[in-house]
Amino acid sequence: MTHNVAVETTPETPQTPLWNDSAHDTDTRVSALIEAMTLDEKIAQLYGVWVGASAEGGEVAPHQHDMDDAVDLDALLPAGLGQLTRPFGTAPVDPALGALSLMRTQARIAAANRFGIPAVAHEECLAGFATWQATAYPVPLSWGASFDPGLIRRMAAAIGRDMRAVGVHQGLAPVLDVVRDARWGRVEETIGEDPYLVGSIGTAYVQGLESAGIVATLKHFVGYSASRAGRNLAPVSAGPRELADVLLPPFEMAVREGGARSVMHAYTDTDGLPSAADEALLTGLLRDTWGFEGTVVADYFGIAFLRILHGLAGDWADAAGTALQAGVDVELPTVKTFGAPLAKAVRAGRVPEALIDRALRRVLAQKTRLGLLDRDWSPVPPALAGAGTDDPDTLRGTVDLDSPANRELARTIAEEAVVLLRNDGILPLAAPSRIALVGPNAEAATAVLGCYSFPQHVGVHHPGTPAGIALPTLRESLGLEFPDAELTVARGTGIDDGDTAHLAEAVAAARDADVVVAVLGDRAGLFGRGTSGEGCDVESLALPGAQQQLLDALLDSGTPVVTVLLSGRPYALGRAVEESAAIVQSFFPGAEGTPALAGVLSGRVNPSGRLPVSVPHGTGTQPSTYLGARLAQASEVSNVDPTAAFPFGHGLSYTRFVWSDLTVDADTAPTDGEVTLAFTVRNAGERPGAEVVQLYLHDPVASVVQPVQRLVGFTRVVLRAGESRRIRVTVPADLASFTGRDGRRVVEPGELELRLSASSADARLTARVTLHGPLRHVDHTRRFHALFEEGAVAATA
Repeated sequence: MTHNVAVETTPETPQTPLWNDSAHDTDTRVSALIEAMTLDEKIAQLYGVWVGASAEGGEVAPHQHDMDDAVDLDALLPAGLGQLTRPFGTAPVDPALGALSLMRTQARIAAANRFGIPAVAHEECLAGFATWQATAYPVPLSWGASFDPGLIRRMAAAIGRDMRAVGVHQGLAPVLDVVRDARWGRVEETIGEDPYLVGSIGTAYVQGLESAGIVATLKHFVGYSASRAGRNLAPVSAGPRELADVLLPPFEMAVREGGARSVMHAYTDTDGLPSAADEALLTGLLRDTWGFEGTVVADYFGIAFLRILHGLAGDWADAAGTALQAGVDVELPTVKTFGAPLAKAVRAGRVPEALIDRALRRVLAQKTRLGLLDRDWSPVPPALAGAGTDDPDTLRGTVDLDSPANRELARTIAEEAVVLLRNDGILPLAAPSRIALVGPNAEAATAVLGCYSFPQHVGVHHPGTPAGIALPTLRESLGLEFPDAELTVARGTGIDDGDTAHLAEAVAAARDADVVVAVLGDRAGLFGRGTSGEGCDVESLALPGAQQQLLDALLDSGTPVVTVLLSGRPYALGRAVEESAAIVQSFFPGAEGTPALAGVLSGRVNPSGRLPVSVPHGTGTQPSTYLGARLAQASEVSNVDPTAAFPFGHGLSYTRFVWSDLTVDADTAPTDGEVTLAFTVRNAGERPGAEVVQLYLHDPVASVVQPVQRLVGFTRVVLRAGESRRIRVTVPADLASFTGRDGRRVVEPGELELRLSASSADARLTARVTLHGPLRHVDHTRRFHALFEEGAVAATA
């Protein structure tokens, strides 16, 4: 076949190929380019190569991994290249030199192929740009604890600006998996156990990242978090109703309202069908129904796993063809099945070239919209645009990815995300003279970081390299917060070593103190190197190692114990639930986490975080979440009580809020209508604070079993001491929808309860309303949100 290069010549743009001319629409440009490409050039756009930036600013080098075949860039590049995998996130590299390395590599890629097409560079950005010397923000579970979408949108925009500045185009976040079993190691990467919370916060993250010009990638589509027994990559047994009503809504919201331009398939199989091979999911639902127009990218090695792990393909070509047919467009992290095996299969007629063209059209459309096909495209990233030099020694240290503004934002999120679970009045601490700081996380600088932070994800493989960012320990932060206190530190035990030899030393320190601050929890890592993180699943929710023994010994010391948890999941705390003077939970709060915690302990910060996941009473009651039906509650026919020690949405404050004066505009509405509630929230305490108003829906009678209640809305209300605010909330009937018996989403007539609550177990005001009229079918275009409006402010003497 002859592939002619179509060139449009005009006086303004002499000899400009049609695909490089931004005066034409995207479809026209992409169609012309596809027509001009050979099969090998087409396929080259559909895979990435895993690389590492040069520490000296030279071109990137292929990264070798135990799943990789050796990659020869010189052989690949004449055909082109679709993506560069993690040029910044593979090894510690000065950000300016990483940008220089990527710039030089992009120039090489564009020069090597006859169309001048550069690659899309993607990076991880789960809790900040995952590169050396970049700000480490709180993990997504802390985003959920903040109940503050606007703040998370600001964070994502800041992350996106930093990535864009150094030449990155795509971010592999957010994780929209809904927690179904807290034993799963990746709970820290999720936003929580409620689909509305996950969808609202996750969509805000997408909006922030996309506002900076970075392609947001939704993952993991879908069901990954519902694996059996909380084991990573285990089979998923979720039925169609759990998928539709719990696991899919966050993705629906992020596609429709967030404008996400990429989706990553999940590794898992659901009822025997891997996501990477699920055409009904990746094409029928995502594209044909929801109207998604972006790219579907493979989770790393996920296409090869169709052969290796799932047994669904006999060879690499079969795996490639199956994924393409399902709707996967790009193989990541490197070329394996989409290279020579796929080309050979197309030429042999095993895989239709039309599938290549379909995926290619999506990839090239995205590159076009990113400006990568424009005639004036330049490989120079914004961070280097004004440098006036490409000398590595001159550039070193000139790019700041951990700015004061970033740190301030990270601290604000960390402060909002601290959850005060219990307080007998000991907090805030009133200038104690002697503090015993006990526990394995008391002096661990990385105790605030999740598994996808650069120091824990990559830095651990480079032990001689510093973390690259300031990571104050809790000892350091408490020393600054309580400069006049005598601070005694005792480790007591390790995170998971089971060592009890130093318990007596810890107890002695406790007895000599006015208060004990017990700092327990997790160490983030990957694949068994930590107690939380990818591949770090657990059999029970007991504290790791001998930490419960340490905590019990401290409780027996006679000194009040403030239990502080730095963790990636909730843990059962045994006696401490009733006997700790206070319990403070922080989910890997990032680089500014310990100043935030110290501020809560001193009272400088009034805690306002709320639990995005339930804290269990017992260690073995999983899987369970607050989204349980009636049969999932405690009963007389089972001796296992799944009732949480601290329920979803729970969190205390140093001030007191009073809710009152509920009114309802009408106690009935049509199934396509809405109802409006109004009520007053007053800060009855002596200091300013934030109350998180949560709206739950209870459907007493439905055609299929429903959760006893589910979150359908929330808002943060910030009030000065003595201040009142009238809150108005409009609740569309769409929020009562669920998947009916025939598999279609319905709004049924009948009675409902709308519970205005401080947590899932603390309803403050309840409105009973009735929906009337015909049963109504709704779809993904339904209304997702209740509308909260804050009215007049009044100060109370």
